[in-house]
Amino acid sequence: MLMSSADRPAKLAYGPNGFRVLSAGHYVTCAVTGEKIPLELLRYWSVERQEPYATPEIATKRLLGQA
Repeated sequence: MLMSSADRPAKLAYGPNGFRVLSAGHYVTCAVTGEKIPLELLRYWSVERQEPYATPEIATKRLLGQA
């Protein structure tokens, strides 16, 4: 059975002003919660850690070493 891009996670390169799609997919997984984040809703990530976050609160906690 073939998987559509909606069934696959995307692989991204995170930059300071946006991200670049390295491998097509519909979502990424939050590095802290494991929650699926649709690419169109992705707003928070760490360039240094190269990981996405579901919410600004999760991103802040992670960057402060609390998550």
